[in-house]
Amino acid sequence: MKADHCGFQVKHMDKAIAFYTEQLGFQLDHRAINQEEQEEYAFLSLGTARLELIQDLVNEYFLPEVKKPFCPHYCLEVSDLEVSLTDLKKKGIPIVKGPLLIEKEETWIYFTDPDNNILEYIQWFNRK
Repeated sequence: MKADHCGFQVKHMDKAIAFYTEQLGFQLDHRAINQEEQEEYAFLSLGTARLELIQDLVNEYFLPEVKKPFCPHYCLEVSDLEVSLTDLKKKGIPIVKGPLLIEKEETWIYFTDPDNNILEYIQWFNRK
C-alpha cells in the first residue's frame, strides 16, 4: 500500500488551480466534472505529491475556520524553509503560524490557500 493523494474542498476551481499552479508550483494533471456527484474535481502534482481539489456544484461553500491544531493539513517537505518562507511572503500568502522549531529535528510553518485549507512546509534536519 502507498499514499495516493490528499483532497481539499474549494469554492472556485479556477482560482484554486491558479493558486496551486502559479503560487506553489503544482502542475495540473487532470480536471473534470462528475455529473453523478455534481462535483468538479482536479488532480495536481508537485514531484511525487498529489492533490485533489473538489468543488461542490450544488451546495453552498463555507470557509473552514483556521485554528489549532491546524488539522487537517497537507504537508510538503522543502529543502530550505527560510527560502520557502521568503517566497510565500513575497507572494502575499498568509502564514498561519511559524516558523516553529524542534532543535536538531525539524522546522515548519503553516499557511493557507484561498479556501482556508491548511498547508505545511517542513524542513527536516537529519533525514536521509
